[in-house]
Amino acid sequence: MRRRLIGMLRPFVQWLSATDAFARIAPGIVPRMDRAAHRLTRGRVVLSDQMLPTLILTTTGSKSGEPRVAPVSCLPEEDGGFLLVGSNFGRPNHPAWSGNLIATPEATVSFRGQVSPVTGRLLTGDERADAWARLVGAWPVYDRYTERAADRELRVFRLSPRL
Repeated sequence: MRRRLIGMLRPFVQWLSATDAFARIAPGIVPRMDRAAHRLTRGRVVLSDQMLPTLILTTTGSKSGEPRVAPVSCLPEEDGGFLLVGSNFGRPNHPAWSGNLIATPEATVSFRGQVSPVTGRLLTGDERADAWARLVGAWPVYDRYTERAADRELRVFRLSPRL
């Protein structure tokens, strides 16, 4: 029943996510709600994960050196890795987590109750194009974010499990 309801709501949420109003309001609300739910459930729940896969990414701040925590939509891969888009809701600047990941690729993810060390890598060329097609197939709103962030190319990362 729950999956059916989510399936019915998905087109509406995609439409809403593509609006300019959502891009203005969501960055101040959605990450805070996701972090709070994650903290209150001891890592078992991230609210956005109900609509599209979302992980909690912990990077090292490129300036501060301190841990930085950000909920990020993702596309899980078969090898235990993830694809991420630095969309920042289509806003003009890259999200801070993406700069942190470039500066220090070692990070940690919490995904559906599992915490894992990962290494991030910025994708380019054909590898980025292939990943982008998969990401847009999973969440078409990324194309709208690309239009909105016309002055920058959205960064695409692959997070690979560290052994």
